[in-house]
Amino acid sequence: MARRRVSPADREHFRRYLERSGVVDSLTTLFVSLYEQQEKPAQALEYVKERLGAMTLTAPHTQALQQEANDLRQRCECLEEENKDLKAKLQQYEPDAPEDDEPEAPEDGAAAN
Repeated sequence: MARRRVSPADREHFRRYLERSGVVDSLTTLFVSLYEQQEKPAQALEYVKERLGAMTLTAPHTQALQQEANDLRQRCECLEEENKDLKAKLQQYEPDAPEDDEPEAPEDGAAAN
């Protein structure tokens, strides 16, 4: 792969872009943490990938996901309770209906293969 010659002005512009966007600070923090490890990981690249992935989730994003998970758990509990109530009502009107998701037996007596 041929390398393209880049002017010093373009390099400086790119360096400022990386600093403004926080890339330089994130990489510096990452490399410092790797340097300070008592036992260096066998796969340094995997360590870097893991740490960069962990940096992408911000606290507000994590909190929003946790809140959504809690809301969904509560909704699931409500729906399970509603399902239980509806099954009880169904039993009042159809006492011969199977309970708790039990499969109905075939009425013609044919055995399932």
